[in-house]
Amino acid sequence: MSRYLGSVCKLCHREKEKLFLKGEKCSTNCTFERKRGKNGRGQHSFAKTKASDYAKHLREKQKARRVYGLTEEQFSHYYKIAEKMKGSTGDNLIKLLELRLDNVVYRLGLASSKKMARQIVNHGNVLVNEKKIDVPRYQLKIGDVVTIPEKYKANVVIKKLIEKTTSNVPTWLSFDKNKIVGKIVGSPLVAEISHSINSQLIVEYYSK
Repeated sequence: MSRYLGSVCKLCHREKEKLFLKGEKCSTNCTFERKRGKNGRGQHSFAKTKASDYAKHLREKQKARRVYGLTEEQFSHYYKIAEKMKGSTGDNLIKLLELRLDNVVYRLGLASSKKMARQIVNHGNVLVNEKKIDVPRYQLKIGDVVTIPEKYKANVVIKKLIEKTTSNVPTWLSFDKNKIVGKIVGSPLVAEISHSINSQLIVEYYSK
């Protein structure tokens, strides 16, 4: 399956906003915020031109796809599932993406970025209901308990990340920092997603 192997910083510049694809580095050493000369970085590429409706729809879809680290095929697959569910297609799409195992690991503060979260899951260092799950796309549901193996709890990186975990954990998740145990206690709230995404624009993109 194809993966983007280029500079993730270029993706932020393309979407004209910080997507925090590199975790803490985006806060401490971000090229998006650096200035080039007196005019600042990318002044010509950021020229004020009126974007067409299609361009707005496309950019919102691309931003969401990049935030969750999905290929075009994967993202389209989630949209088709959301479309068949009851309720708002846009809200359903966001909820499906938020309930991916790699995203939940990230939202619990066990990884500094979604890329790191996928690696942790791929390496078999995540337990769901006491069973090892090494599939990042694994879809969680209300009541599922997420934790890490005992031997991994002593990992220095994990300890540092957990120390920083505060109120950033969304209300639909609960997290015990001492036991390093998270639980899905409700349905993901669109208002609490990690990045501002207008799901209606995505629906309009696929509706054309």
